[in-house]
Amino acid sequence: MTVYLDGVILLNFLVDFLLLLAAGRLCGFSVKIVKAAVGGAIGGVYAAFCLLPGFAFLGNLLWRTVSLWAMAVVTYGCSLSALRRGTVFVFLCFALGGAVMGMGKGGVLGIVCAAGVLCLLCCFGFRGRLGGTTYIPVELCYGESCLKLTALQDTGNTLRDPVTGQQVLVIGADAAQKLTGLTLNQLQSPVESVGAIPGLRLIPYHSVGGCGFMLALRLQGVKIGSWQGSTLVAFAPEGLSGEGAYQALTGGAL
Repeated sequence: MTVYLDGVILLNFLVDFLLLLAAGRLCGFSVKIVKAAVGGAIGGVYAAFCLLPGFAFLGNLLWRTVSLWAMAVVTYGCSLSALRRGTVFVFLCFALGGAVMGMGKGGVLGIVCAAGVLCLLCCFGFRGRLGGTTYIPVELCYGESCLKLTALQDTGNTLRDPVTGQQVLVIGADAAQKLTGLTLNQLQSPVESVGAIPGLRLIPYHSVGGCGFMLALRLQGVKIGSWQGSTLVAFAPEGLSGEGAYQALTGGAL
């Protein structure tokens, strides 16, 4: 039987690309298409090398696992949350292998379809729910600056706009600085910095650690999951997640 290397590269690229997207979405994170494509390309090249004379040893379990983690690092980066996504990606790959073996000789189309089904199931079936935690993609724009963030849906977050009664989206200090140009010192001194940019106001908050004020700004065209509209965005004086898993907090009703 004749095997074409370009076909092997394309097949493995498509499968790994879909699974990289699926694992990221299952963990509640949006994955950059370019990074997932690079990761998939690594998988395609690796598969091609496994067929070359003298490189058959690359097809064993050890090197297969190494290649999967290389794809995960390129796509997700290096952090504790990335480690979680990488682990899910590896398990999805093995799950796909088991599914294909269970179907018998499904051929190229069967393998790609199986990967596609896994991707759709993770993206739309579980909707980012893994381990009881729900992450939601958020898009914010202010002037020329636009950010794409990941928000933790926190049912215990009851922060509301005292004027309208609407729930408030809270973003971390790093995201707030990138979005508005405010400095960390200004975020940590909200009363003194309320006039730093037009539209800033103060939002009172109460938490386990104490109470105080946060700077807040009403933004138009905010996207929180499938919802889009105008909402008040409060700027936390520090980061929200030590692991970098999320950069914003939404209330349970959003």
